[in-house]
Amino acid sequence: MAVKILWYLTAPDGPVPWEADGRWNTGFEHLQQLAGTIDKLGYYGALLATGVDEVHTLTAAMLATTKRMKFVAAVHPGLIAPAKLAQIAQTIDRFSNGRLIYNVINGNDGVLPSLGFHIKHDERYLFSYEYWDAFRKVYAGDSSGYDGQYIKIAPKPSPLLTPNRGQQNQPLPNIPLWGAGTSAPGVEQAAKLLDVYLSFADKPHLLGEKFKRVGAEAEKKGRKLTFGTRLQIIVRETEEEAWEYAQYLVDRTSVQYAKDCIIRQLPPGETFETFKSDNPQVQKNIEAVRAGYLPKAKDYEIYPNIWTGPALHGFNIVAPLSGTTLVGSAKNVAARIKEFEAHGTHAFILSGWPLIEEAQRVADLLFPLLDLDHGFEVPLLSPVRRASYPTRGERNQSLDQQEAA
Repeated sequence: MAVKILWYLTAPDGPVPWEADGRWNTGFEHLQQLAGTIDKLGYYGALLATGVDEVHTLTAAMLATTKRMKFVAAVHPGLIAPAKLAQIAQTIDRFSNGRLIYNVINGNDGVLPSLGFHIKHDERYLFSYEYWDAFRKVYAGDSSGYDGQYIKIAPKPSPLLTPNRGQQNQPLPNIPLWGAGTSAPGVEQAAKLLDVYLSFADKPHLLGEKFKRVGAEAEKKGRKLTFGTRLQIIVRETEEEAWEYAQYLVDRTSVQYAKDCIIRQLPPGETFETFKSDNPQVQKNIEAVRAGYLPKAKDYEIYPNIWTGPALHGFNIVAPLSGTTLVGSAKNVAARIKEFEAHGTHAFILSGWPLIEEAQRVADLLFPLLDLDHGFEVPLLSPVRRASYPTRGERNQSLDQQEAA
């Protein structure tokens, strides 16, 4: 299978946005420029996270500046009634010609209470499943109502007019649901609900093992999932350039940011002063932070070209998580993506900062080396660079010739 490459469409931005002196003041015009860049470069789509801007407002505002990119909008269930969410989704999908995807966010004990939800861990997945099940039925035009444990919707009288949701009044396909879930209840929900199962990155074979477990649960329910991951990225012409930039990011990052990120990753009952990792490399890095300094960039490499150095989404010294980064030359980063693909990963949500500059660099250096499944012809940024790589047809012809020999 070919891969889908997505980018990141949200604030903040800047060369080092996790530090105050590296973060830009950006606004609507900047987001328009970013969305237009993602679209024109040929990315499959972009993730719209929950952190800053309301995702439906942002999606609707970006439709006029884009033509084909998908909007992967992260949504917590329950903040909007499922029937109302279906109406919003129908409107956006109709006006965008089917470019909306939902990223199912189940939340955690630290975030949900601040949103007004006080639901125990296992129960939140039961609630979430009912919410999205009800949403899908209403979105598809089912007006018979919904009678669940958590979600109850009364039958709706037939409308006098039905909006044209597609050519010749044909309804658009139901909105794909992407999402995650690592605990047993989370995997159970994912197996029966999601279309694309997401996970933060790890070493390729470890991520592949996780995907196999989740995929097996889906197969038990007669369903088939595809899989994706979330990564930061630093790609350059050479390894040396990429690691020099990684070192620049370390040099711009405060010890306090590293300490705060370590504390957020600690197991329950552990403290920054007492935690001891079984991994000698991790323990050495933690001890350096305790001593008041940051190790060199290469000390955070956990696998060839896979890095847990500083990023907007975390400095994951303790273990790979949301800040995990691909670092290296285009050739080596492409090799890692293909290794992830060999272990079942087919969608990659990437980001690097500044977002526009790095999106352009990834499209220029990396796209020519990958088989892309974006549903359209990805444009050539550099015909000279692209000409130096064999096309997919040429690669397949070469393989056929090797097999015949």
